[in-house]
Amino acid sequence: MGDLKIYPSKLKGEVKIPPSKSMAHRAIICAALSDNSCRIDNIDYSDDIIASIDAMKSLGAIITKNEDYVEIVGAYKDIQSTENNRIIDCNESGSTLRFLVPISLLFKGSSKFVGKGNLGKRPLTTYYNIFDKQNIHYSYEKDNLNLEIRGELKGGTFEVEGNVSSQFISGLLFTLPLLKEDSKIIITTNFESKSYVDLTLKVMKDFGIEIINKDYKEFIIKGNQKYEARNYRVEGDYSQGAFFLCADAIGNEIVCKDLDINSLQGDKEIIDILKKMNVEIMVKGNEIEGKRKKKLKSTYIDGSQCPDIIPVLASVAALAKGRTEIVNVGRLRIKECDRLAAITSELNKLGANIIEKEESIIIDGVDELQGDKVVWSYNDHRIAMTLAVVSSRCKMPIVIKDYDCVSKSYPKFFEDFEKIGGITVEWNVGK
Repeated sequence: MGDLKIYPSKLKGEVKIPPSKSMAHRAIICAALSDNSCRIDNIDYSDDIIASIDAMKSLGAIITKNEDYVEIVGAYKDIQSTENNRIIDCNESGSTLRFLVPISLLFKGSSKFVGKGNLGKRPLTTYYNIFDKQNIHYSYEKDNLNLEIRGELKGGTFEVEGNVSSQFISGLLFTLPLLKEDSKIIITTNFESKSYVDLTLKVMKDFGIEIINKDYKEFIIKGNQKYEARNYRVEGDYSQGAFFLCADAIGNEIVCKDLDINSLQGDKEIIDILKKMNVEIMVKGNEIEGKRKKKLKSTYIDGSQCPDIIPVLASVAALAKGRTEIVNVGRLRIKECDRLAAITSELNKLGANIIEKEESIIIDGVDELQGDKVVWSYNDHRIAMTLAVVSSRCKMPIVIKDYDCVSKSYPKFFEDFEKIGGITVEWNVGK
């Protein structure tokens, strides 16, 4: 991986926000579970999306990648005649892993899930409990993704905790309508990240699947349903747009294009949070821009429903007047890295004042950041992009180690960053 030196500069211009990774995962899966041909438009080939494409190909879908769209011939029509011992490489994509584990049980044969980075450390206990109840064979290695499963998932009642990753619930929602039996998912605790389940239900409905949502406490799923083949366009991604809206908040002038103000994405919460911090949000069609007309002020942020935008929000809070507390973000410790530790360490290097707690961070705002430091992305795309954004408010340049990890979700981030005035130079630390 490489290192990148970034000089402080004002960012100004327009950025077409990449397509929603969350929506793209879901559309590819639904199309690949149909029994005919589909076209999914507005695709960005990040590492995570490539992982989901390759995973569905492993299950038998025929997927052709074009410049910004994919053509998919669904796999489900031949499901009963296919038996394989397949390998599903999830790379570092938690979504691919947790969505595909139950889906793979729709297909005969065994599935071996592999991956890299911290993916093997992400807990899968929710599924293991189901496997134990249904006598589904599985074996795995602790802290290393090498999971092998074989068996047939049966419908029925599934009790799932709501305060673990919503990806487990989505994985079951994708799978259960295709079983012979009717099913029910019962949520046994407070439900976090509801918005991600909303996205799952929306895309599934677009592909012809009906699920009854009883106030996020129960989901009623009829069996013997079919995914209907259709064409679909993926909307812009608020979790990526958040980097540029936060850049606006700290004094830049960027127009974010292809963001739907009526989106169901949970990360659209970025708009309401920035408004509370004295940022005016201007909307014109599918274009959104943030304007800071007063000094940024601190606020209280509950990150339980929008964990992905917390790192970059922390950079805004670091430059706001007063104390900001960001709570209910313990799950950030089991992402691509421990994001709470990473953002505390690296922003503090630049002159921020952040205190890390077990499930929260406390940020006392400062007037400016110093820079003149080597900071590390922790090989985490969201940490790298956060550091790039905050560089615009440093007095001196910074060097980001392992900056190219942005390929996981936003391969063209630094290309877009330079188009709006970012000044970057590839750098060899210590040479």
